Amino acid sequence: MTESRIFAALTRNLVDVLPDLLGVHITPDLTMRELGANSIDRMDVLIGTQEELDVKIPVSGFGAAQELGALVAVFAEHMQASAQAPTGAGRPA
Repeated sequence: MTESRIFAALTRNLVDVLPDLLGVHITPDLTMRELGANSIDRMDVLIGTQEELDVKIPVSGFGAAQELGALVAVFAEHMQASAQAPTGAGRPA
């Protein structure tokens, strides 16, 4: 999946959680906090985006990613790693 599609999913979830952002120009250099999201809003956005992209990332996986572009990179990295993981890895035969 391309980073632009991940950014679009992240943006959709931001607007779902914060409807006042509808029509606001959202760019990758902004943070969710700058867009008015409190900590619960930010968690809702991350969970919604994970569900939409069908990826699981532990909260610690987001580390110091603040800007939306950095969050997109985290999603892209985890999605790529998931796609490259062998099927059935770690499961007993």
